[in-house]
Amino acid sequence: MSKLYVIDGLDGSGKGTITTRLQQHYHAAGITARRISFPNYESESGALVRMYLDGRLGGTPEDTGPHAASTMFAIYRYISDRCDWGDFYRDGDGIIIADRYTTANAVHQMTKIPQQQWDSFLDWLFDFEYNKLGLPAPDTVIYLDMLPHLSQRTITARSIAQNRTVDIHETDTSHLEKARRAGLYAAERFGWNVVASHQNGDLRSLDEVFDEILEKLD
Repeated sequence: MSKLYVIDGLDGSGKGTITTRLQQHYHAAGITARRISFPNYESESGALVRMYLDGRLGGTPEDTGPHAASTMFAIYRYISDRCDWGDFYRDGDGIIIADRYTTANAVHQMTKIPQQQWDSFLDWLFDFEYNKLGLPAPDTVIYLDMLPHLSQRTITARSIAQNRTVDIHETDTSHLEKARRAGLYAAERFGWNVVASHQNGDLRSLDEVFDEILEKLD
């Protein structure tokens, strides 16, 4: 059975670059590695997720409750497992590197409910995905801690450079602030490895971030 490593964090924290570099690193070391990313906007099974993030179910994240939104992402992940990477995970002996996973539901959907309900929501979420749907639980989770104003700055620059529309999570500054608090809470409860994407109020070197992550994984 392959290992499943998850890299999560706010938008702009470096997840895409880090997961790509990790895959390249393991390939260079002679280890078979696959990179998966959630959500994949081009995937047929991601239609409901796209509708949610595009604002077609409501203009703000709070317009769709945490259980409904989490279910959309979970079903998309289930189909992805069955049709794409699941056989490699169950029958292989390599590494799967995930850019977001069930952990992203924890980070973003907890923002919609009072903190006193966070534990019960997290219990429901991980039971739903890992037990009810049978999705594999990660072997290791790295949470990239990102300051919300840096996340917003990176999102804006990326949307201009790529000429793409930002989603309802990315446009909501208050959501990013609440998501950071939720992410750090979940990291402490479940023992995720926290790695800072910021230093002295600005973005930290991705080389430094990558080296720290690699040290934790190795």
